Amino acid sequence: MRSRWLAWAGMLVVVGFVGCGRKENSPGPAAASSPAQVEAAALNVLATSDLRDIEPLQDMVRKATGITLKFKFGGTMESTEAVLNGKTDADVAWFANAKYLLSDMQGQSRVKLQEKIMLSPIAVGVSESAAKKLGWDNPAKAAKVTWKDITDAASSGQLTYALSNPATSNQGFMALMGVVAAASQKTDGLGAADVDRAAIAAFLKGYKLPGDNSTYLSEKFIEQQGIDVNAFINYESWLLSLGQSGKLREKLVLMYPHEGVSTADYPLMLLNDAKRDDYRKVVAYLKSEPAQLWLAKQTLRRPIVPEVAAKVADILPRQGMLVELPFSPDRALADGLIDAYLNEFRRPIASTFVLDTSGSMEREGRKQQLLQALHYIAGADRSLTGRIAKLTNRERLWMQPFSDNPYGMERFDIPGGSSSAKGVQIQEDSEAKQRVLTDVRAFADGLRMNGGTALFDAVFKSLEHMAAEKKKNPGYQYSVVAFTDGENNQGRTFAQFKHDYANLPEDARSIPVFMVLFGEANEHELDELVKVTGGRLFDARKTPLYSVFKDIRAYQ
Repeated sequence: MRSRWLAWAGMLVVVGFVGCGRKENSPGPAAASSPAQVEAAALNVLATSDLRDIEPLQDMVRKATGITLKFKFGGTMESTEAVLNGKTDADVAWFANAKYLLSDMQGQSRVKLQEKIMLSPIAVGVSESAAKKLGWDNPAKAAKVTWKDITDAASSGQLTYALSNPATSNQGFMALMGVVAAASQKTDGLGAADVDRAAIAAFLKGYKLPGDNSTYLSEKFIEQQGIDVNAFINYESWLLSLGQSGKLREKLVLMYPHEGVSTADYPLMLLNDAKRDDYRKVVAYLKSEPAQLWLAKQTLRRPIVPEVAAKVADILPRQGMLVELPFSPDRALADGLIDAYLNEFRRPIASTFVLDTSGSMEREGRKQQLLQALHYIAGADRSLTGRIAKLTNRERLWMQPFSDNPYGMERFDIPGGSSSAKGVQIQEDSEAKQRVLTDVRAFADGLRMNGGTALFDAVFKSLEHMAAEKKKNPGYQYSVVAFTDGENNQGRTFAQFKHDYANLPEDARSIPVFMVLFGEANEHELDELVKVTGGRLFDARKTPLYSVFKDIRAYQ
């Protein structure tokens, strides 16, 4: 049943999630440590990328407890899978929430203890002018806005929003779950068969700006607010910070859907029982007044401690949320929803992969890395991140190899799958899809490496091609993804590319170019290229190339 929130400044509640992790009474303030102890005590923390803003807290934790927090940041689903599989050397995990992780028996066995540290509900930030047109422009009206209202506005084209990919990020997934839970009209026991498919399809009609993390989405939202998008769905804390940045074209009005929302409660989870004492000291400090006040004032997340919350009531919205939507423990619902989003409901992907086949690709196993990555996205990896990276139903893909010149572009069309009449579930690949995936792998195996590197010619040709396709088939999500291991030494220079790019039609210039850097490629030029084209640079010099593919797919 729905959990009522206690007052946040009279209204907000700490919402508990019943999971496997046991809670212990917090110890008193940690004793000061000697310099030697400070160097010796450390906790390796696997954290989701939205927590990068708490890194300055490291010094405060170290000074108060003698324990150094060593962060490693990653995407929600990738980090969740690392915990589930035991493939992380982290002592502690710190996620926005652990509901998906703890809906799995394996996850429950990995987490020894958990303590919630702070709160931030999902909110819908609507540009002030759009809120006025929708009649949501005063607090009384905003307080009555429902997920159904938001879905109807998205379906009609009145609400166009930015949202992190629901298949890879917590805030995106929990927003989609909000729509599903509200549409089902069930207060508890929501299952995969109860999903209202029409509500998902209607809500996603307004999804115009995808991405994998809030930083990237914020940059794009600032550029596109009032042009392509008029709303941003994210954590309340992130939307408040964006509003205070002074970079927006107009103010965001925050909506907390009346049926309820899901709240990030940022549990700190112990994975390594040998570090239990250090974990307890850190938890005690993080829940102390100095840390809770710092988190509230610097990150705009709500304190988990009610007494501290009252002291910062003047800097955070008073309305907040009254109702927490239930999170179903049915793992089939979560997995089925992710699968249905990827393969049925989201706007299908159309992309060109620009593949470096120059002679230098024969060195240091680079060709093998590229082939492994292409096999990976066309393979049968049934893991969570494998399903996310894989080529999806209805996808259109062009392979554009290049060396001295771009050559031999080849197209692959992934067929659509069958869709269930009710609910959601993971579906097996059809025979037709398996045949196309086999063709992709065969194409990769046939690549031959020789010649120079005409990178900018290949990217430019691909953009022109994608723009022509977009004009014919506007219902796809278009992008160019380029891989290179060396500096451009044939064809256009980067200066010539920028000149020619500026003369491309708007349809071409609206298509992002994602660059993958490995080998001796010119990092500065590639970084400039993605800035010009609105994409992002991925560094595969220290990360396996197939792993970078997983990250790229989250932006498509």
